[in-house]
Amino acid sequence: MQVLKLAHYSIRSFDLEKSSRFYERVLGFTPGYRPPFDFPGVWLYMGGDEEDFGTVHIIGIDPSNPEGLKNYLGDKEIPLTGTGTVDHIAFLVTGLVAFWNVFKAEGIAWRDRTVPSLGLHQVFIEDPSGVTIELNFPASEIEAVGSYASHVAATVGERP
Repeated sequence: MQVLKLAHYSIRSFDLEKSSRFYERVLGFTPGYRPPFDFPGVWLYMGGDEEDFGTVHIIGIDPSNPEGLKNYLGDKEIPLTGTGTVDHIAFLVTGLVAFWNVFKAEGIAWRDRTVPSLGLHQVFIEDPSGVTIELNFPASEIEAVGSYASHVAATVGERP
């Protein structure tokens, strides 16, 4: 028995458009095929993962017609904001400076952290539903630009 990789994660959202736009504009995912479920949603893909059924499934909540979602996935009695019992979703990524520029342009607050002795630099953001996203960069990327403060002053201005 073996877990091979993360298949996808799903987020329930009252604002399907806003959530989809976040993942497309900030993380570079692309919308793709989604089966014709009886509830609104978007499947977002990362690179060539079409054969793996996408990375992020955003489930639209339609308060005026909740039956399709309720019948397929069940009713949820948990808050529909934040990460709940899931703390965060993490991705291995590259292009730290480009991400900082996107965050600045999109008005997204972020937190930078470098993990001691792992060679890993982490950036934390939240999607429109309050789900925490962790982006893991090689620490060499932060070392290449020097301190965050000096880079920001030179290229993107103050952090939101």
